[in-house]
Formats: sequence, structure tokens, C-alpha cells
Amino acid sequence: MTLDWPGQRPTMLRTFTVLLFCIRLSLGMTSIVMQSQPELWIETNYPQAPWENITLWCKSPSRISSKFLLLKDKTQMTWIRPSSKTFQVSFPLGALTKYNAGLYRCCYWKETGWSEPSKVLELEAPGQLPKPIFWIQAETSPLPGCNVNILCHGWLQDLVFMLFKEGYAEPVDYQIPTGTVAIFSIANMTPESEGVYICRTHIQMLPTLWSEPSNPLKLIVAGLYPKPTLTAYPGPIMAPGESLSLRCQGPIYGMTFALIRLEDLDKSFYRKRPIKNEAYFFFRALKIHDAGHYLCFYYDGSYRGSLLSDILKIWVTDTFPKTWLLAQPSPVVQMGQNVSLWCQGPVDGVGLALYKKGEDKPLQLLDTASTDDDESFFLNNVTYSDAGIYSCLYLLSWKTSIRMTSHNTMELVVVDKPPKPSLSAWPSTVFKLGKAITLQCRVPHPVLEFSLEWEERATFQKFSVDGDFIISNAEGKGTGTYSCSYRIEAHPNIWSYRSEPLRLMGPAGFLTWNYVLNEAIRLSLFMQLVALLLVVLWIRWKCRRLRIREAWLLGTAQGVTMLFIVTVLFCCAISFAGLCNGVLTEETEIIMPTPKPELWAETNFPLAPWKNLTLWCRSPSGSTKEFVLLKDGTGWIATRPASEQVRAAFPLGALTQSHTGSYHCHSWEEMAVSEPSEALELVGTDMLPKPVISASPPIRGQKLQIRCKGWLAGMEFVLYKEGVQEPVQQLGAVGREAFFTIQRMEAKDQGNYSCRTHTEKRPFKWSEPSEPLELVIKEMYPKPFFKTWASPVVTPGARVTFNCSTPHQHMSFILYKDGSEIASSDSSWASPGASAAHFLIISVGAGDGGNYSCRYYDFAIWSEPSDPVELVVTEYYPQPTLLAQPGPVVLPGKNVTLRCQGAFPGMRFALLQEGNQVPLQFQSTSGNSADFLLHTVGAEDSGNYSCVYYETTMSNRGSHLSKPIMIWVTDTFPKPWLFAEPSSVVPVGKNVTLWCQGPVRGVGYILHKEREATSVQLWGSTSNDGAFPITNISGASIGRYSCCYHPDWTSPIKIQPSNTLELIVTGLLPKPSLLAQPGPIVAPGENMTFQCQGELPDSTFVLLKEGTQEPLEQQKPSGYRADFWMPAVRGEDSGIYSCVYYLDSAPFAASNHSDFLEIWVTDKPPKPSLSAWPSTMFKLGKDITLQCRGPLPGVEFVLEHDGEEAPQQFSEDGDFVINNVEGKGIGNYSCSYRLQAYPDIWSEPSDALELVGAAGPAAQECTVGNIVRSSLIVVVVVALGVVLAIEWKKWPRLRTRDSETDGRDQTIALEECNQEGEPGTNTSSPSSVSQETSVELPVPI
Repeated sequence: MTLDWPGQRPTMLRTFTVLLFCIRLSLGMTSIVMQSQPELWIETNYPQAPWENITLWCKSPSRISSKFLLLKDKTQMTWIRPSSKTFQVSFPLGALTKYNAGLYRCCYWKETGWSEPSKVLELEAPGQLPKPIFWIQAETSPLPGCNVNILCHGWLQDLVFMLFKEGYAEPVDYQIPTGTVAIFSIANMTPESEGVYICRTHIQMLPTLWSEPSNPLKLIVAGLYPKPTLTAYPGPIMAPGESLSLRCQGPIYGMTFALIRLEDLDKSFYRKRPIKNEAYFFFRALKIHDAGHYLCFYYDGSYRGSLLSDILKIWVTDTFPKTWLLAQPSPVVQMGQNVSLWCQGPVDGVGLALYKKGEDKPLQLLDTASTDDDESFFLNNVTYSDAGIYSCLYLLSWKTSIRMTSHNTMELVVVDKPPKPSLSAWPSTVFKLGKAITLQCRVPHPVLEFSLEWEERATFQKFSVDGDFIISNAEGKGTGTYSCSYRIEAHPNIWSYRSEPLRLMGPAGFLTWNYVLNEAIRLSLFMQLVALLLVVLWIRWKCRRLRIREAWLLGTAQGVTMLFIVTVLFCCAISFAGLCNGVLTEETEIIMPTPKPELWAETNFPLAPWKNLTLWCRSPSGSTKEFVLLKDGTGWIATRPASEQVRAAFPLGALTQSHTGSYHCHSWEEMAVSEPSEALELVGTDMLPKPVISASPPIRGQKLQIRCKGWLAGMEFVLYKEGVQEPVQQLGAVGREAFFTIQRMEAKDQGNYSCRTHTEKRPFKWSEPSEPLELVIKEMYPKPFFKTWASPVVTPGARVTFNCSTPHQHMSFILYKDGSEIASSDSSWASPGASAAHFLIISVGAGDGGNYSCRYYDFAIWSEPSDPVELVVTEYYPQPTLLAQPGPVVLPGKNVTLRCQGAFPGMRFALLQEGNQVPLQFQSTSGNSADFLLHTVGAEDSGNYSCVYYETTMSNRGSHLSKPIMIWVTDTFPKPWLFAEPSSVVPVGKNVTLWCQGPVRGVGYILHKEREATSVQLWGSTSNDGAFPITNISGASIGRYSCCYHPDWTSPIKIQPSNTLELIVTGLLPKPSLLAQPGPIVAPGENMTFQCQGELPDSTFVLLKEGTQEPLEQQKPSGYRADFWMPAVRGEDSGIYSCVYYLDSAPFAASNHSDFLEIWVTDKPPKPSLSAWPSTMFKLGKDITLQCRGPLPGVEFVLEHDGEEAPQQFSEDGDFVINNVEGKGIGNYSCSYRLQAYPDIWSEPSDALELVGAAGPAAQECTVGNIVRSSLIVVVVVALGVVLAIEWKKWPRLRTRDSETDGRDQTIALEECNQEGEPGTNTSSPSSVSQETSVELPVPI
């Protein structure tokens, strides 16, 4: 770095290099060598005569590249495109001659273009070594006394490097490095270390062959004088084009002052040597790139410098950045408490003003000194009058043309208790069989704790940090009324008001008419069966006692039996028909187990972890309350801490023999315990825990990853194969797990594998080997087709269906989540054809995200795993932002980069396009943002894009979707639209906002006024709408306006202007009169004329309609009146009209509005609406109010009751009170109205409204199915009653016959009954004659 002005040629003597490097280190800046700069060096196979055969090598610093370029004397010499991307390439030159001597540099290709060139290599004539280059690198940051590294690059390897200092004959240091660069260290720079240094090289075998000396480097010491002060006049925040003066003042006269901008130390170095002890640095017309951080210092003639001044930040902008306001401890404050309002923004060194909505003057002011000390606005002993909406603005003490933008506001709520929260139930307030309900208590500000109360049980109370409460309905004990409250951290002893009560209902407390009727039908069927059995038993009993000569009794029994069978079959048919209303599809509901937690160990002794060990258990579920750690049957319980991460710690301390064993943990939720985590085995006090090895089934010819899961971070991993002594693969420290890759699985790769871990540094401490993993290649079916029916990025509560299909027949399917089986579907019984299975998640929860896949199988052969589907459950993390670079409007064939900025590092990002179910791109990054490149875009790439980020270790819990951004692929910006709000016709002194709207987001707008060379205002690109407010409008504001897009990036895309807007200011001339012909009420289809009468000639008349932003019509008549003709008017022409006029000599300076004229376009006014309050059903002693409402004002209502010829009541407000004395209030009602100005025109009657009561019909909830079932019950009961009545009537006669029958007849009757089932049996009884004449009708019962 020289002391010359920027842009002048640098001298060979590089003074102040150490000073500038210490400046970089004191500010936390990197070294002068850019990371993107490649390295250039020489290799040769003639060590003693390297010029005989020279090869130049170029190496990129951190990335592989597809092209490399070699430059000689600033002209292109050659470029190389290797066959595959690589880090370095060679450029053979051969023997050095005068033709290939010169200055060489190299570059490599990046995604955005060619990189920075390398350092310059100077090849001179043959017989000489290349001239080394010399620069410095600071190590630490104290001023004075920097530790300095001086680097010397010799271009060749195995050289001897010598460091010389001016005034010394012998070298002060020498080195023989293994590479091409030597590093000479000077510790704690002092004045004795000052001087001019050079570097030379020579070949080890030929100490007489020296290189040319490097360029000299002069080192000086800074910080010997007191630091100066740096101030800006008129202020540190200025607009582009304004002038600025920076003043650097020190305590010593006759010094040279220097000014530096830290963003560009090498180029922005300014110096002045005034007579006094201060210097002024002027910027006559500021530019955007002049913004930055400035500091100054001064030095004497020997280049001994002062300490650096404090950093001064200069802003060059046309719009102030936004401020935001925070309330501490909370925006909800209890009366009498104190609250601090912190105003924060990116601009430093300016004052701040606090405003309250509704007040013009600021409430409090903070000067620059107060803002630098991080002071805040303070409200003491707040009352209800302090509640309101607050904002803060920058307070400048100098004049500038910078425009204030909109600012964020903060609402302060003052209560005696915090306001009540909201309580909702998910998925509904009605319990379903086996399902729980989650009650969600929510407030819009941070909360310390939530509480849930159950009104039916006074002792019931639950607490939650996130506001979610899971309620089950075991044994019907979950139904009832719930409410919630909360407390904040500022006032932990004060609970808020309770929320509105919420009632949960279910089968134990939710009875409807259908439910009661269905239960009655089930009971009646059971009673019919019992009654039938009783009738059969009664008949058998009668048969044993009586002599039966007729078959009517058995026939009756048969009829009753058949009637019962038909009833049952008919009811079953009705039920089956109800089932057949849907489509019979094979869907398997996924019953998600409680997510498996993750177990790992942490230590603060990396080389000896057993000295202090802590086990951590983390759950992917946000509703986890407790964790359980089990070791060989012994358990510890830990409560979840109140933090964002759901995890708990189990400190073990120093590991002893009593700690050895197998550990796993569970997460404990409201009603369930999770599956155990993977087991962690502690095997000894000097051995690391045994790792776990796993892999997916190997497939011949495909890549296979073997996962080795350790338990400590920072360990290295080694993979072994049985029968091979040396390790198969080794991987460095990559977290707690490693993935070993077999690129192409073949038969030779089969066998038993195991893995071990060891510490990163020697001496290594090893773990026990893992359990062996056998890899065997089996014949497999091809992988199935696996997808979701909708997008895999879903919100909580959504329904997700996975479809797994294959062309093979009669297959069974297995669904996996993160490698574990969670569901299966057996389709082997299905009809011939392709096999498929649908796995259904009815309501997705936060723990249901993850990587899903499926496989199918038959008896012994499995398929390959399907391609995974990443299911992302959103709305867990904050919303990201999506930006388009260079902008959202792109020329066809160009590239555009979409940057998704998240809130947390180490996430995975997904890019989505509207209309595509599957995300377009995925990207995992270590930072908190991801760049998605859309390459060579076309018209099909136009559309709305959004992005989401999610964590891959915890069930793919994702963020809210970003706001969509519209990408336009076109060569012309779409035309925007300019309009005025509330209207383009504005009274003088009022405010109006001109809005420039367009479909392109993220682009600024610029407003133009006709006959003005410069644009009126420039509005920033922070939303889709451009607002240009004009306050206190006057005659200077009138005119014609237009707007267009104003992109903040360089773009060749054409820009179109918007429509032209004429801004008319009223109130400057006497008002006109407005009449309508033939009148204010016109039938549709007729013509109407508005007559606007002014008081001045040569005027232009304007017709206006209320609610319309633009004038309807303008006329320039020859006289004092304009006639606006409206042919064939329609209903939408109804409204309130007015007119204004302005002189042709003073356009747009208009008169006052005429009196408003209301127009109705109708042949009959529209019908009103009629409603009843509180309901349409009369209650004992209560009246009903009928409310008739119409669309027009100034009307009279009339109520009509069916059955009465004359109208019942009249009313101006439309309310009619109806009573039900003697049942005369029930019936159908309707109402109508008429205009008071036109009493002969009545509206259409309203729709009829029926009032019911004791004498009217009662609404019942009854379906057709229930009517059919009820009819069947009545038929069966009537039939049974008839049978019993007949039998009861016959009973006296049968009893008389019984008394006349002797014992012999009883015996015969008994035999007949006993022989009922044997009709061919003969008998010698005397009654056989009578049996022969009788008719036997065997009836099976």
C-alpha cells in the first residue's frame, strides 16, 4: 500500500504495509490474500538448471473447476479444459527462451465467471532464477506491537530463502521450506524492527546461483502518538449527490493526516498535510459506493504514526432504513409497572424520537450520546392512558433530502391482568373412538407458562410451556368444559384472564336424536329375538298338554319366525347399502408410534472422554414432557427443560466400573411412551462406547452406504471386513456418525463388516468393535414406484396418502420411515393385475415427517427399496425469505438464482413452484441460506416460487413456507397501473396517495409528473405496492402523473410506463348544481341525463360517482352547462353522483363539489331480508322480534301475515314485535318497503319466514333410514300383539276341553307330540282312526 492518492501508480517502496495489516486484524478482517486467488508455481526435472525444462502449475484454493487460464503480459496465452473437474492443471513451457520470458498469471473458472488472477510470476532470461515476491501477513491485533509474518514466494521448490535488512551485510534470517513459500516471523514490532527488507533465493546445490532481489518492503511502527477524532459535517447520513466533509483532528501540529475506508483498504487511502492540527476530506457529490466505515490517523516525516481514530460509519442512501420497537419486559404491562421501549435500527450515531398514534408531537427524544450508550425510552408507572400504538423515527440535527420510510409499530397493552388467550381444539371438539384431542392455548406474545382448567373438576390443572394440552376420553372422562390462562415472565405471580370456555363432547356426553334412535333399533332387535324364543317355548309347552288337531298354531309360529328373519335381512341390507355408498379401496391407516428418541454422549475431555461423561436424550416430538434413561433395568427420570430443543441431560461424571452396561432412553408423552432409542454400551473406563453398524440391503451393481453410528462427537471412524487385516476405509471426524461407501456392490464385496471409533489425536483411544454386519447380495425384484398423492410438503393436520405400486401381481407391501418398518399391507388376495397399496396418515403431526420408502415381496423374494420421499411437516420454524438475484424479471435464456434465507444453520432447504407437487430442488448447507440456480430459463419457468427449510435429524420438522415470489421470464416488464386513493379528485388541503401497482414483486417504482424533468419520488422495493403520499394538497400538486418500474439492478429488460392519471384539486371555484332527468329513480334499460350547471364559461366539467376512484366522464361545452348522457342504465349505475368544473386556462384547479345526488336504477326496489330474533320458535311467555332490512335508506317497512288481508304493522326501523297469545302468532310472515319520497312504489316482498310454537310443527332430526326402521319395529310389535291376543282368546275353550279329556287322551296327545318328527311310525292306539282322518302339517321351527 502506498501513500499516494487512489488511482495513482504505486511505488516500489511499500510503506505502511504493517500499519494497514494491523488495521485489518484489529477490525477482525482477513489477510490481503484473497481466498479466491489461485496459486501459481514452477516445477522442473532439472534441479540445477531449472530453465532447461519448465512446467507452470495453477491450483484453485478451495473448489474444483472445469477451466483454467494462463495469461502472459496481460494477454491470453492458453487455456485448458480438463476431462473432469479438478483442483490444479499444468502448463508445459519447455526450455526458457527470450520468447517465453515475461510476466505470468493464471485464473480458474467459477460459477460467476473467472476468478481473481494469481500473483505475478516474472520469468527473465535463461540462467537466472525467478524474482521472488515479498509481502506481509499480520498474526495478532495489538497496536502498537503487532506480530508480523513476512512471506517470500520463490516459485520453485527446495530453494534457500534469505532475508536481508538495509544496513546489514549478513542476512538476518534464512529458511529452507519444503514448498515454494518461506515465512519469516518478527514478533512484537518495536522501533528497532523498522527498516527496509528484501528477500532472495538460491539453489541448495548451487549457492552461487542467486535470484534477483525482491521488491523492498519498509516496515514502520504505528501507534506512537495519541489517536485523533473523526467527525462528519453536516452528518453521517446523507443522500446521493449531497456534499460531505470529514474532519480528522489531532493534538500535534505539522503532521500528515490519512483517511481510510475499511471496505477497500488498498484503494481508498487519502492523505493531506495541513498547517494546523486538523485536516478536512471533502466529498462534493456523494455516491452509493462512498458509504462505509472510515477511520483516520496521522504520522510524522519518519512515518511514525498515531493510534487509529474511532470508526465512523457513513450512510449514503435516499431512504432511511426501517426501525423497530421492542418492549421490555413485555408489551403487555400491568397497571403501575414500568416499561422500557427499545428503538433499534441499523443506523448509528443519530438521535431517536418516540411517537404515539394519534399525537403529532414526539413523546420522548434521545440524542446521539444516549443512543450510543444503549439507552431506551422509559415509561414510568403506566396507566390506561399509556396504552396505544407506538413507533420510533430517526431524529436528525441537520438538513438532508433523505425520505423517511414506513416503520414498524408496537402495541402497548395496559391491564390489571394480562388479556385472555384463545383456546381451540384440534382436530375438532368431538371425541372419536380411540382418538385424543389437542387443546391449543395461544397468545401473540412470549409466555412463561400456560395453565388448563376443567370446570367439571375443580382440582384438575395442567401446565404447558408451548400451550398444547393432549386430552384423552378414556372411559368417557374427557368430555366437559375447558378454559386456559397464562402468565408472563415479567409478572410470574399474576395469571391472565381465562379464555372463553370450550366444550369437548363425545359419546358419553353428546346425544342426538339419530344416536338415540339407532340405540333403540338395536335394543328392539334384541327384544324381538327374546320374544320369538318365548313364543316357541310356550308352543312346545302347550303341545305337551293339549291334543292338537289343527296346524294354525304352528303356522303362526312359522310366520312370526319368517317375519323376524326378513326384518333382520332388511336391516342388514340397509346397513350394507350405507357401506357401499363409498368406493371400496384398500387403504392402510398408518398408526404412528411415538417417535424414537436419539441418545448420545458429550464430554469436555476429548482425549479421555470417560473422565466426565454426560448422556443426552432428544425427542423429535414437541409434546414430550419427561425422559427416562434405563441401564440394565435401573432408571432415571429427567423433566424436559423450558427450551426450544426437546432434550434432557443425564450427567454420569467420571466413568467407573459401576457405570458399565447398556443404556437406552424413552421419551414420555401425555398418554404414551416412545420406542427405546438405540442402545449405548459403556464397556469400560478406558474404552469408547461400542458403535452401531447398519446398511440397507445390498443390490448388485449399485452404490451401498454403510452407516456407523458412534456416541461422541469428534471421533474418527474405521471400517473392517472379516478376513482382511487392514482397515477397508477410514473417515475423519464428521460428527457422531459416518457413512462408508461401496461405489459398486459386487460378489467380492460380500462378507461380515464391523466398525470402530477412536479419538482424533494420538495416542488413540479405541472403542470396542461393533456387532458384525453381514452383507449378502440376493436376487431382488425391481424397486416399486413410490409417491404421495399430494405434495410431500404439508401443514400439520393435513391428510397424506403414500402410493406404493408395482406391475407384479399378488404382492405384499412394507412402508418404512427413516429405515424402520411402520406399516404393512397384504394385497396377495387381490384380483389379478398390478399390485398397489395406499398408506394413509389421516392427520399429520410434527413428528410424522421423515424419509419414507417402501418395498414389496412375495414368499421369499424382496424388491429393491423404492426411491425415498421426504415428507416435510411445516409451521414449526420461522418463515424464511426468498429473494431473486439479480431480480425477479429475467430475459429468456439467462440464469436466475433464488436465495432462501432461513433462521438457523445446518438445515436442508427445498424450492417449490406453484403447480408442481414435488419440490424442484433440495439443498443441504452448513449455513442458514441456500442458493437455487434456475439455468437457462424459459417461458415455462415463469410462476410463483416459495421455499422451506427443515431439520433432517428430527422428523423433518420444517418452517413456514416463505412468501411466494413471482419470476417473470420476458424481455419487457409488464405494464403497471397508477391510481389515486381515495380518489383522483381531491379537495384542497386534504391528503391523497398515488399507488403504482404491478404484478412484479421485489422491484421499486418511480413516479413521473408531466413537464417535470426529474422524477417526483422514488419508493423502495419492499412490497408489491408503491405508495407515493401527497399531504396537504395544493394547486402545485395538480397535473398528469405516470409511473414505471425502477429495478435496483442493471437489466436490459424494457420498461413500459403506466397509464396517465390526472390529479384534480377541488375547492378553488364556486360549486355547480347537478340535476337528473327524468328523475333520480329510473327503470333498467331507460336513458338518463345528468345536467351540471357552472358559473363560469370556458370550463371543463367532470362527472363523479362515490366509490369510484376515477372520474366517469369529462366534457368541454361552449356554455355554462354540460349534459352527461347515460343510455340504457343498469342496476350497477345506482349510486351517489356529483360534479365539478375547472377553467381551461387553469386546468385541474377545480370547483367545490356539487350537492350529492342519489340515483336508483330499478323498476321495483329490491326485496328486503326478514329474520327472527332470538329464534323462529316461540317460548312460553316470550315474544319474537322480526327484523326487516332493505338496501335503501329513507324507507317505510310493512309486515304481512298469511291469512290476513290487511297489512299487520308499519315501521320505519324495520323491527316488529310478535307475541303468541292464543296461538295467533304462528304462521308465515313477509315484509316489503316503500320509498318515502315515492310512496306509490313498493318493493318486492321478502322471502317467507315461518314462526312455530306449541300449535305449530316441531322440527325433528329424522332420516329416511330411521323412518323405515321405525316402521319395521311397529309392524313386528303389532304382529306379536295379534298372535298373543288370538292365543289369549282361545285359552278358555282349550281349558274346558282339557277338563273333559281323560288320561288316555292325554297319553295319546303326548305320544303324538313325541312322534312329531316321525310321520311314518305306526301305532295301535284307538285314536289312530282319528289320526288317519286328520291332516298333519309338519312345520320346522
